[in-house]
Formats: sequence, C-alpha cells, structure tokens
Amino acid sequence: MCKVNKNLFLVLALFVMMIALGSPTAVQAQDVAAGSATATVQTPLTVTASAALVFGTIFQGVASSVAEDNANAGVFTITGQATSGISIYLQLPDYMSTATGDDRMVITFSTTDCGVDTSANVDPTAATGYLNQNPYNLPTGVVIGGAGQTGLFLGGSVNPSVDQTAGAYTADIILTVAYNGA
Repeated sequence: MCKVNKNLFLVLALFVMMIALGSPTAVQAQDVAAGSATATVQTPLTVTASAALVFGTIFQGVASSVAEDNANAGVFTITGQATSGISIYLQLPDYMSTATGDDRMVITFSTTDCGVDTSANVDPTAATGYLNQNPYNLPTGVVIGGAGQTGLFLGGSVNPSVDQTAGAYTADIILTVAYNGA
C-alpha cells in the first residue's frame, strides 16, 4: 500500500510541475493595439436680426399687414456649418407697446406668415424654400444653406384700436436656433 501511495505522490508531483512550468502544447500569443478618438467641433451658429418687421405709419382702427415675402418683412440671418441640420423656434409677442409702456397694440401672426430660405438669400422678396410657414410651428429638416447661411422671413399684422394712443410701438421677436445633429 505504501508503494501505491508513493507512485501516486510522484504522478501528482509531476503533474503539478508541468502546470507550474507550463505545458509546451499550451503556448498562447498576446498582442496589444492602441486606437484613437477624434472629434471636430462645427462652426458656431450665429443668429442676427437683420431687419425689423416694419408696419410703417398706420391709422387708428385700421389693421395693417406685412407678408413674409414683402420688403418690410422681418429678416433673421442664420450662419453656421453648411448643410448641418438646425432646429428653429420663434417666440412671438401678443402686443406691441409704447416706449413708456402706457399703451399697447395687438400684433398677430397667421399660419402662413413665415418663410425659411436655405439658399443663403436674405432678401424676403426673392425667397425660395419653405414659404408660407406657420411661425408657431416651424418646419423640421431645415439645414444651414450650402454657403453657410439661411434666412428667416417674418410677416404679421397689427390691429390698432379706434382710440389707439399715437406714438411709436415696439415688441421683441426672439429666434432661437440650435444644431440638431441631422
């Protein structure tokens, strides 16, 4: 019995040595590669109110309108990375006020009072592209034009009351533009 234990001990000792020293049939290779990460930041967006929406001289009790393709339309110029997708949003006023704030006049925008031209045109009288758009729900899929510029044109209407206070009235129209990754 002692001889069996001795032989078993030798076999186990050889087995442990083979594992510790490595088996010539179990050779493995190893390799390492290094990758990289890159990014290019696009040209920043610039939004400029190029021309005010101008109703001119109006009369008490007489409504006045300006179409988005009229020379008096409001014009915003958007510049950025050519052919990049953008999201656009207009914040429109309900009233125009005098400088002192003592009177206000209703201003409205119809569902066809906006145009977006991606051909780098900033002249509302020569607008092409997204015409007769709803300024409260501007189109998706708009891109910066191939020349890196897009124009937005805005018309509207004012409705002075019959006893509207004489004087100049103004209101802020805010255009927000952001890249959308499209």
